[in-house]
Amino acid sequence: MSKAPSKVSPDLDTPTDLPAAATRKVSEALNVLLADAFALYLKTKNFHWHISGRHFRDYHLLLDEQSDQIFATTDQLAERVRKIGGTTLRSIGQVAKLQTIKDNDDDYVPPREMLRELMQDNKHVAASMRKAHEVCDDAGDVASASILEVFIDETERRTWFLFEATRQEGGNEA
Repeated sequence: MSKAPSKVSPDLDTPTDLPAAATRKVSEALNVLLADAFALYLKTKNFHWHISGRHFRDYHLLLDEQSDQIFATTDQLAERVRKIGGTTLRSIGQVAKLQTIKDNDDDYVPPREMLRELMQDNKHVAASMRKAHEVCDDAGDVASASILEVFIDETERRTWFLFEATRQEGGNEA
């Protein structure tokens, strides 16, 4: 994890009742989630643009819906960091340094593999959100924890949909 700047510009020094150490820890945790949200958004869009095959329309629409939902989290995460007096991401370079979601630059990925990879990535994001929730709890930041609870539920829903879309006909593959 990259450390937040030790000194925030006075023009960006949002007043908060959270201790400075809590602001730093929560900001760091939320910035990693934000970087992962951007990485997962772009990967989901990549697969949306490059999906093929007999389920094209269904998968294309599913991935478009999911990418919109993921992108919607970015502003809330970034604004939450600012509300508590932290600073947030400023560049794609910062996203690349902080993201824990692996990019997929392959020329071709079969549709089922795309969906399975996204399912695993969403599971990873949910687990990261739970860890960040613990950081928020420890810091007494109930508002950030509350936002994460909603995002965890949405992430688990995406995981479920991707799981169901990749099950073999007549099987109960996990």
